[in-house]
Amino acid sequence: MTYAAITGWGKCMPPAVLSNDDLSTFLETSDEWISTRTGMRERRISHVSAIELSTVAASRALACAGLDAADVDLIIYGGVSNDELVPNSASGVQIALGATKAASIDLNTACTSFCYGLTTATAMIRTGVVRNAIVIGVELISRYMDWSNRNVAVLFGDGAAAVVLQASDTEQGVLASSLGCDAEGRQTLRVRGFGCTYANREISFGDTLWDFDGQAIFKRAVHAMAEASRRVMAERGIAPDDIDLVVPHQANLRIIESVAKYAGVPMEKVMVTVQKYGNMSAATVPVALVEALEEGRVRPGATLLMPAFGGGLTWCSLLVRWGERVTPLGHSTIELPPPTQSALEMVNAIRAHQDPHGRSLAGLMAPAFAESYTLSAAG
Repeated sequence: MTYAAITGWGKCMPPAVLSNDDLSTFLETSDEWISTRTGMRERRISHVSAIELSTVAASRALACAGLDAADVDLIIYGGVSNDELVPNSASGVQIALGATKAASIDLNTACTSFCYGLTTATAMIRTGVVRNAIVIGVELISRYMDWSNRNVAVLFGDGAAAVVLQASDTEQGVLASSLGCDAEGRQTLRVRGFGCTYANREISFGDTLWDFDGQAIFKRAVHAMAEASRRVMAERGIAPDDIDLVVPHQANLRIIESVAKYAGVPMEKVMVTVQKYGNMSAATVPVALVEALEEGRVRPGATLLMPAFGGGLTWCSLLVRWGERVTPLGHSTIELPPPTQSALEMVNAIRAHQDPHGRSLAGLMAPAFAESYTLSAAG
């Protein structure tokens, strides 16, 4: 039987840090307000495009795996942050890497995009469609954030990470997946301003309105991720005590703690990065995985649990068996150029192009699209 082993990993975090104190310079908030509700203290703001972040992360993952870009069969770009819709973003990564024979797919299930992409690539390897793949989780949310909305502006950050999958005869990689969608709650998390609904209206990119019902999302997220985690463990006959490390989506520390509790896994077995990076949507799980490897928290043969939840409302949990290697075979020399502005300066530049009263879309949308939702900080 063929399996899809994870043989390479790499991340690309923008160096510019936006702290809670920075946010309090233009929002009615504080470090205490944000950290007690979300566990977040800072997040990253990118000075480069999502394709550039993805290319650096993918290059590092390829070097880690000892795989040449010319030999890559498939690139999956997971996230909601596309430089353009046509052409797709995966093709931009393909040409930047020199992966001339790779098929290139964009996959958007919001925060679960990386995990859905990992499942997709695994299925394609196990069925013989491809022999290897790069799966990327990336977000550049700062560019389309509604920076006037405290309920969402404090939550999100930018970043990217990638893994390389290769066909293997050894039982490793994704061994079980539970995927689903709680579509009845899809409008509890919505970014208004993207898509054909808003075409031909006098709106600029970045002028968005976010619908975010934090309390409803919290309840649905905890239930869905915990149930999916129990399902994949039962499928493989794995008990909570057999899980070596949980690498969850980093939406909110309170959600992570609740999912761990209901899944029966103690917090000391959970990888947490939300305090440093906030919610990077599709990038949170792969970034946390890479940092767990860098910190020595993934041992050879480890059993990992990866639950995630995102807009749609999509949910999933993956059970992953690690291989024998936990150190890179090689290292990429590709680096990001240094930023010329601080994170706060970049955010203020974005804010300068947005409606100062947070009314960028409200007066332009037809009544059918102008409904509002209760907004509250997640958790």
